[in-house]
Amino acid sequence: MDEQRTVKVSKYLSKHLRHQPERIGLTLDEGGWVEIDTLIAAAAAHGFRFTRAELDHVVAANDKRRFAIDGTRIRASQGHSIDVDLGLAPATPPPYLYHGTVTRFLDAIRTEGLRAMNRHDVHLSPDRETATRVGARRGRPVVLSVDAGAMHRDGHLFHVSANGVWLTKAVPPEYLRFPERH
Repeated sequence: MDEQRTVKVSKYLSKHLRHQPERIGLTLDEGGWVEIDTLIAAAAAHGFRFTRAELDHVVAANDKRRFAIDGTRIRASQGHSIDVDLGLAPATPPPYLYHGTVTRFLDAIRTEGLRAMNRHDVHLSPDRETATRVGARRGRPVVLSVDAGAMHRDGHLFHVSANGVWLTKAVPPEYLRFPERH
């Protein structure tokens, strides 16, 4: 399976497992799961065909492990804009987590902190390298440090998804460390 096809299938899965399952007639269960055969059939009925082998390749090859398979079911690991309960237990974060962004968002972040926007949670990375890759999707990346230890001590809840992404409802600006301005 070539890279272009892998990306195309991955984007299709993200759209329909995270944001718009109803667009192809899918109903996810409360945890965001759907039967793989049902997903493949729904996609084909709406003009986008892929095989089980292609799906397995996308799941296995995705460096961010965006999708999880449990037996005959699949779901997105996080990033939903629809109502799902991923069933993640609260977790104690490491002292610092990281968030990749770009310069044009810094003024708003300085004022409002990090907000979930159209998702359920703010996504945080366990290391600078991952946050850099996340920020680079929108341009030249800027990596912010999040004082997750202080947030946790102050009562903010954290969860960690199956693919290692840390989730929290919001990060107030006082817990953020911005890089030096040049």
